[in-house]
Amino acid sequence: MIVLGLSAFYHDSAAAIVRDGVIVAAAQQERFSRKKNDATFPADAAAYCLDAADVTLDEIDHVGFYDKPLLTFDRLLETYLAFAPAGLESFVEAIPVWVKEKILQKNLIITGLNGLERGTLDPDKVLFGFHHHSHAASAYYPSPFERAAVLVMDGVGEWATTSYGVAKGRELTLTDEIRFPHSLGMLYSAFTYYLGFKVNDGEYKVMGMAPYGEPKYSGLIREHLIDIRGDGSFHLNMDYFNYCTGLTMTNERFAKLFGGPRRDPAEPPNQRHMDLARSVQDVLEDAVLALVRHLHEKTGEKNLCMAGGVALNCVANGRIAREGPFDNIWIQPAAGDAGSSLGVALAIANAKSGGERLPSVNSMDAMHGTYLGPDYSDGEIRETL
Repeated sequence: MIVLGLSAFYHDSAAAIVRDGVIVAAAQQERFSRKKNDATFPADAAAYCLDAADVTLDEIDHVGFYDKPLLTFDRLLETYLAFAPAGLESFVEAIPVWVKEKILQKNLIITGLNGLERGTLDPDKVLFGFHHHSHAASAYYPSPFERAAVLVMDGVGEWATTSYGVAKGRELTLTDEIRFPHSLGMLYSAFTYYLGFKVNDGEYKVMGMAPYGEPKYSGLIREHLIDIRGDGSFHLNMDYFNYCTGLTMTNERFAKLFGGPRRDPAEPPNQRHMDLARSVQDVLEDAVLALVRHLHEKTGEKNLCMAGGVALNCVANGRIAREGPFDNIWIQPAAGDAGSSLGVALAIANAKSGGERLPSVNSMDAMHGTYLGPDYSDGEIRETL
């Protein structure tokens, strides 16, 4: 069975292809277009994957898309209604794009793939996965574990912002979720925005700034922005955030709480900015550890698999490794949305398989060192140079 997986139209578009559950190739569109976080249809990445597998669209058994666009549209509509009349400007800007394009993503996928001139796709072969299940599948199926607890944390996918469950053999079930707008990813992105960086890009810079600061604002964050509960769940105080109704992440009340306006991106960061970065990093780590401890207590599993954008916070992951209750941890290297193209392909391969878990846990490294994109001979490199 050959499955082509796709992620696209939001950020980090990518494609991956698996044959009988074995990962053949995977690549992110930005590597071909040279546009960072490229969100367009991953035409070049998909073409590469098909060529690497030496197949045409006619030979593909299934094409998987990493989330369900209609559920995301449902979230947007319900959110706008819940906060109305606030958010009208954002509503007017976002809804026409959805009506014209994003609701019709199946057509965009079919048209995009058929435009590659690599055969013709049967529309009935296109399947849609749940966003967090695609993340979870990308973490569990390539892992070396026969069974594990699975944790997904990101900004938001459809309605979910945090999901967890258990996987055993071919079966992967997410049993619990925390829903939008309460999100660790959104909390961290709010500080990314406030510190003058680009959301869905500058979070790594915030993590990198944190060691240069002191957690002077951690108390304010815990007191006013987030309630972390004993069972690992959390609740954000939306009075300080603007992402449900506006075109920015934070509002004036947020700025007043932390002593000034958002940093101008052209302004060099100062010690206050570094202290803010350290503070949100500390709060995030505590929240993640609370989730991990609850998940271990609930499942009793000794292995943990993680994915989602928050799982790219390697400092928090270090604390899980040192302080967490799990014996073993495996994190999808492409833990963001790009890796979900691989996740949905593996999820379909396992759902449609009647046999053992795919790929086999006997594989030394199912991700092949994550060197899954184009390679070049020494001769090609010399010629290019």
